[in-house]
Amino acid sequence: MTRLSVNINKIATIKNARGGNIPDVKLAAINCQKFGADGITVHPRPDERHIKYSDVLEIKPIITTEFNIEGYPSESFMNMVTNVKPDQVTLVPDPPGAITSNSGWNTIKNRDFLTDIVAMLKESGIRTSIFIDTDPENIENAQRTGTDRIELYTEPYATYFQINREKAVKPFIRAAEIAREAGLELNAGHDLNLDNLNYFVTCIPWIMEVSIGHALVSDALYSGLEKTIHMYKHQLVV
Repeated sequence: MTRLSVNINKIATIKNARGGNIPDVKLAAINCQKFGADGITVHPRPDERHIKYSDVLEIKPIITTEFNIEGYPSESFMNMVTNVKPDQVTLVPDPPGAITSNSGWNTIKNRDFLTDIVAMLKESGIRTSIFIDTDPENIENAQRTGTDRIELYTEPYATYFQINREKAVKPFIRAAEIAREAGLELNAGHDLNLDNLNYFVTCIPWIMEVSIGHALVSDALYSGLEKTIHMYKHQLVV
C-alpha cells in the first residue's frame, strides 16, 4: 500500500502567526505518527515562514517512522540536511519567495547541478527524490542524475480532476510508467485530497509514498487529526 507522509508545515505556520509554541509542532509530529502516519514531511524555506530550521532539529529525535525534508538545495539547506540526515530529501525548485511549490525541476537544464547535489546526499546515506512534472524528457534526465526517486507534481491532476478525471490522470500514468521503466521509485504530492487521492493511487498503485499537508491539516480542523489521518489512510487502500 502507498505510504502516507504528513506534511506538518501548516501547523508550524499557525504557530508562527502568534509566536510561542502553540500549536506544538513536535507534539503534532508525535501524534501524526501515533495516529497512523507512515512518515513526517517538512519543507523549511529560507525565511522560515512555515517551519523553522530549529523545528526540524527538534523533530528529528522523535521520528519513529520516516523523515522527509523538502526544499531547494541552497548551501544552508544542504548543511542542515547533511547534519540532520533524514531518511529522504526531496529536491524542489522553489524560488525563495514562493508561496508554495508550483513547478517541477527542468532536469535537462539543471542536470549537472542536480547530479552534484544527489551525489552529496548519497555520501550522507540519504535517499533522494526529485520533484518533477510529467514531461518524459524531465523524467529521463532525472534518472541520469542518480536520484533514487521522483515525486510527481500533482497540482495539474488535482485541478482537472473534477472536470474529467480520466484525462486528468492520463499523463501521470504515462509518466509513472516511464519512471518505472527507468528504474526510478515513485512518490507524488501537491493538492492531493480526500476527493482525488484514491482514484490517483488506484490508477498508479506502485506509488511508494504520497506527501499531503495543506488539505489534510485543513480537514483536521473539522474532523480532528486522528480521524483525518485514518480517512486518508483509507483512501490509499486499493
